[in-house]
Amino acid sequence: MASSPSQVPVGVDPNRPSIARVYDGFLGGKDHYEVDRVVMRKINEAVPEAVDIARGNRGFLNRACRFLANQTDLAQYLDCGSGLPTAENTHQIVQRANPEAMVVYVDNDPVVLAHGRALLEENDFVHMTEADIFEPSEVLGNAVVQRHLDFSEPLVLLHVGTLHHYEGDGAADVMRAYIDALPSGSYVVFSHFFDPEVPELTEVAKRIENILVNGPMGAGRFRTHAEIMAMLDGLELIKPNALSEPGLAVCDEWWPDGPRLAPLSLAARCIVGGVGRKP
Repeated sequence: MASSPSQVPVGVDPNRPSIARVYDGFLGGKDHYEVDRVVMRKINEAVPEAVDIARGNRGFLNRACRFLANQTDLAQYLDCGSGLPTAENTHQIVQRANPEAMVVYVDNDPVVLAHGRALLEENDFVHMTEADIFEPSEVLGNAVVQRHLDFSEPLVLLHVGTLHHYEGDGAADVMRAYIDALPSGSYVVFSHFFDPEVPELTEVAKRIENILVNGPMGAGRFRTHAEIMAMLDGLELIKPNALSEPGLAVCDEWWPDGPRLAPLSLAARCIVGGVGRKP
C-alpha cells in the first residue's frame, strides 16, 4: 500500500502497526505499510513458519463457515474482528448456500472499515459497522447489528483470531457476555493462539508472543487449553474431526479438506479452533 498522505484513509496511522494489516500481509495481501512489514519481518526471523498460523486460522474459518451454511438452517452471522477483506470471506462462503444469509461484520480498524464498506456496497445482505469487539455491550447494542440481526432467532457468532489480542485476565468475561446474549440453538466459531504446554511447542509460542506483546503491537497472547476452554463455557463443542472427541483442535486439523502428506509445522500447532452450539 502506498503511504503518501493523499492515499492514506482517514483515521489511519501509517506509523503504528495494525493487527489486521499484519495478518493480511501473512495471507499475501498488499494493504500494509512499512511499520507493519517491520513486525512481519521480526516474526519471520523468530519463527520462519509463523505464516502457517495465519493460513491455518483462515482455513479453519472457511471450513467452519461451509459447515454451518450447509449443515444448519442458520441464516444470520455476526463476524467480530473480521479483518481486511480477502478471498473467501464469511459472506461469500455462506451466501453460496443461502444468497439471503445476513452477515454483519464488526471491526474498528479504519483500513478494514474503508475497504469493507467499499466492497459491500452492492450486497443488501452484508453490512459492516464500527465497534470495539472487546466491549460486548457496544457490539450488541450497535445500531447496525440491531437493525439487521434478530436476536430472538439463533445466529452464528464468529470470534476468529480475536481474543488472543485481548490483554489481561478478562477474556473469558468478554466471551461470556456474548454467549449469554445468544439465543438457544446459536453457534460460536472461535480460534485462539495456543500454548500446547509441550516444551518445544511452548518455546515457539513464546517467541512469537514476545514479539507481539513487547513490540509495538502490544498484544498477542498464547493461552493454554484450560484458559481457552474457559472462554467457551456454556457451549457444546462439536467433534473437530472424525478421530477426536468433541472439543478444540489445531486449526489445520479441524475437519481438514483432505489427507495430509507433509507434517504440520510447529507454529501451525500453536493455534486452535472450535465450533460450539449453545443449548
